[in-house]
Amino acid sequence: MHRSAKLQRLFIFGLSGPIVALNVWLVTQVFRYFEHLITLLTIAAILAFLLNYSVQFFERARMTRTQAVIVVLIITFTLLIVAIVTLVPFLDQQTELLRDSIPKWLDASSKNLQAFDSWAKARNLSLDLKGITDRINAQIGSQSQLLAAQALGFALGTVTGIIDSILVLVLAFYMLLYGDRLWHGLIHLLPPHIGIPLGVSLRLNFQNFFISQLLLAIFMTVVLIPIFWVLKVPFAELFALVIGIAELIPFIGATLGIGLVTLLIMLQDFGLAVWVGTAATIIQQIRDNVLAPRMMGNFTGLNPIVIFIALLVGLQVAGFLGVLVAVPIAGTIKGTLDAMYGKQVQVVTRSVLTKEPPLRD
Repeated sequence: MHRSAKLQRLFIFGLSGPIVALNVWLVTQVFRYFEHLITLLTIAAILAFLLNYSVQFFERARMTRTQAVIVVLIITFTLLIVAIVTLVPFLDQQTELLRDSIPKWLDASSKNLQAFDSWAKARNLSLDLKGITDRINAQIGSQSQLLAAQALGFALGTVTGIIDSILVLVLAFYMLLYGDRLWHGLIHLLPPHIGIPLGVSLRLNFQNFFISQLLLAIFMTVVLIPIFWVLKVPFAELFALVIGIAELIPFIGATLGIGLVTLLIMLQDFGLAVWVGTAATIIQQIRDNVLAPRMMGNFTGLNPIVIFIALLVGLQVAGFLGVLVAVPIAGTIKGTLDAMYGKQVQVVTRSVLTKEPPLRD
């Protein structure tokens, strides 16, 4: 009997792998079919999560829920318009200048590496840096125009982007007003021992994660701008903003942003790139070891390997949007399972102490 039960468990575990893979594939196909709609709904939900704290603040000032939501959305829309009017032209100018500067930087970098290659050959060192750098420079040069054009197009926006932004604000408005009713209705469709911990875990993970990531990204951007000014870094504001936006990607975002900026500056000035990389890394360590633990704590409780796997799965399933929501979703799953398991342990412990059979759902 014991061997039969063991074989049955192994059989179940063996079948679970293909079933999970099939479900992941099915989710991927559904997302690709409804990608635009799911993206709008997800962005609106994240915005509603972030604005809910402000809505609650105005509610405590004796406003009704509707009045608080309207006030918060008007303030948000005003700040968004101000940011677009002030930042977009500046970022447009910086992007144009960066695009024009990249060929000069590549030329200077090529000359420096050719000198180093000549120095190595004079000492019988078999380094073919010239061939490697020529290929790298050609690749970077061919892609820089396309990337700059894409960044410029994104900054300027299109009619579709404006319509999508309006739809996101409208969806966020209705989510702030009626989202709780819809959410509680969906939660009540599940058994209580699953629905209650799932609702609590999802709300905590998404709110804590996105608010913390946004504040940390703002911290990195605001602190790095004056540091880059002191170091006389070209395009200081643009590079600090790149690192700040990359900070929104959990776990590896800041490293990717710092690496990209350091590599671009290295094309012009190797010494300056070392200073920039060192300064940004120090700020990142302050953020990781001082601010992040205080703001985020250990609310996900996820192993770094699990986080990395979750990011890869999110990237494969939903691209950049999947990367943004991968960690809170993984934390929600873990928090729900932990709550369910903790409840089961408490029930079993109580039954042992009272010598009563555990209740079955």
